[in-house]
Amino acid sequence: MSIVLPQDYRPSEDEPYMNPRMREYFRQRLLQWREELLEEASETLLHLREGGNAEPDIADRATTETNRALELRTRDRARKLITKIDEALQRIEDGSYGYCEETQEPIGISRLEARPIATMTLEAQERHERMERTHRDE
Repeated sequence: MSIVLPQDYRPSEDEPYMNPRMREYFRQRLLQWREELLEEASETLLHLREGGNAEPDIADRATTETNRALELRTRDRARKLITKIDEALQRIEDGSYGYCEETQEPIGISRLEARPIATMTLEAQERHERMERTHRDE
């Protein structure tokens, strides 16, 4: 079943939460985000392959190595983000997308607009982070 969304469609509080149109909207956003990350990863790989020549100046070499390390860290973050996007797409498929994994309450449209991979309501996320800090400090 394919749903065609109007180009200007935005989910609103006035419609049933996580109705088929809303799920399709977030599915398309996630797929687009995933595609952008994959394109950036390809560009980075190409850039890293091209950057194989050694700089004669030691300072230039250090700058090049620092830039390469930064690019690799950025790619690693993107890889982890793609995994989270894939998990969100799976939640759309199984019907659990948009609901807090801790409380099963709706996460909310504004939070999902800001962070489409969110798995918890803002309140549950804050509780979770407080607990992590508390246990980390022990």
